Amino acid sequence: MIERYTREEMGSIWTEENKFKAWLEVEVLACEAWSELGIIPKEDVVKLRENASFDINRIYEIEQETRHDVVAFTRAVSETLGEERKWVHYGLTSTDVVDTALSYLLKQANDIIRKDLHNFIEILKNKAIENKHTVMMGRTHGVHAEPTTFGLKLALWYEEMKRNLERFELAAKNIEFGKLSGAVGTYANIDPFVEQYVCEKLGLSPAPVSTQTLQRDRHAAYMSTLALIATSIEKFATEIRGLQKTETREVEEFFAKGQKGSSAMPHKRNPIGSENMTGMARVIRGYMVTAYENVSLWHERDISHSSAERVILPDATIALNYMLNRFSNIVKNLTVFPENMKRNIDKTHGVIFSQRVLLALIEKGMSREEAYDIVQPKAMEAWETEVHFRELVKKEDRITTLLTEEEIEDCFDYTYHLKNVDVIFERIGLN
Repeated sequence: MIERYTREEMGSIWTEENKFKAWLEVEVLACEAWSELGIIPKEDVVKLRENASFDINRIYEIEQETRHDVVAFTRAVSETLGEERKWVHYGLTSTDVVDTALSYLLKQANDIIRKDLHNFIEILKNKAIENKHTVMMGRTHGVHAEPTTFGLKLALWYEEMKRNLERFELAAKNIEFGKLSGAVGTYANIDPFVEQYVCEKLGLSPAPVSTQTLQRDRHAAYMSTLALIATSIEKFATEIRGLQKTETREVEEFFAKGQKGSSAMPHKRNPIGSENMTGMARVIRGYMVTAYENVSLWHERDISHSSAERVILPDATIALNYMLNRFSNIVKNLTVFPENMKRNIDKTHGVIFSQRVLLALIEKGMSREEAYDIVQPKAMEAWETEVHFRELVKKEDRITTLLTEEEIEDCFDYTYHLKNVDVIFERIGLN
């Protein structure tokens, strides 16, 4: 991932230096396990733990000759050791090291993403409670429908992110597996105890069955979850973008002193943060497709997935870490304009209360079809003439013969639509 979208903590996990450190840890832990089994002398394991190291440039230099990064790595490590070097990579195949180390790095990335998710959910919770009764227009198909509250919109996001957290925990659990089972997964040249020992030390679970690789359905499911979280953020960001349109202006991203919206138009205050979220979500979804393509490997393994995963897994975790942090700040500092929300409610001249009038007539004994055929033309007339719908209703004899003036007025009370807001908040634990 480019530096622009890389936060330091997550970026440090995916450096070449840290990758080789993880490889070395797997190698040394495997030697410790062999020592527990009486194969490698204790004193050699002590030397390995104390002295084994690597020089990245030397690894790259050797790889120019070997054209195999793991062989280059093990040779570079062996050069830093004495006679104990013979135990490096004992009984292992390259993917024992690479896949297990990758899971270990993903576990570290998961810890950061988990923290980000909890932080974002807390911000949504607080913002929802703050705007619980901030009345605004609900829109379907982009058209005014009925009143809702901005708090309910945020509560919806809060509940969705809680589901995303549950999905993430499952995906993280299923990706945090290691394997040290040899060339085709039969443990022919390695004791299953070695796998158990290494995985336990790294906080991983041993794969119950594997080939030369961990099966990539795990990685596809993991990437699906990252993509879904990113898509939820995009959904929320798209809502902010829509509500920040000039003709709507119900919310606005925080605009800092000295910030510029356009190189040409000094007046511009654009929702660039939310637009950025849309773009980043597209990137992560694209990586998800690649993860699915990686599932179908040949026989007990091929290497077609390797090049892709060197890109998609670091980039996706870095991108999601960036998205969660940036969008958390956008929501936390979002400017809300309640007066604009109320003004927009009145723009459609009361037609948003058409269902209340419809139901009131039905309650008085009129058939639904007849009531609809009476109410709809009045609503259309209000749209076209900009005469308030309530005034047109009061002039319709077929309505006034059934509804008193007070009953008609009650139909135009927006608080009626919000009477169950507290119930919804209580249902999702936002008290």
